[in-house]
Amino acid sequence: MEINLKSDIPIFQQVAELIESGILEGSMQEGERVPSTNEFAKYYQINPATAAKGINQLVDQEILFKKRGVGMFVAEGAKRIILTKRKAAFFKDYIVPLKKEASKLGITEEELATLISEGEEQ
Repeated sequence: MEINLKSDIPIFQQVAELIESGILEGSMQEGERVPSTNEFAKYYQINPATAAKGINQLVDQEILFKKRGVGMFVAEGAKRIILTKRKAAFFKDYIVPLKKEASKLGITEEELATLISEGEEQ
């Protein structure tokens, strides 16, 4: 993922999502140092305060932790925290609206499950 300066998603949020994706994909392991605020700012040509806001958001969520004078590191259990958070967002953003629309159309949960499994085969 790259930082998209024209996106409606705030840059600090994109920084946080970039780190989260790295953790989920395995390019950043638990206990491993993550790039510093200044490294993010220089690489993506963004304000260091913006990069810090994204990183600090992950510290607040206990996905990253600070080692004073050393840097930021991926916390133990970070992948689990991210998965839990993203699954909840997926449910809210996709499953709930899907079920509401299916209900409007008279599609039962069983029919919906069949449609989803048939979609996997195509």
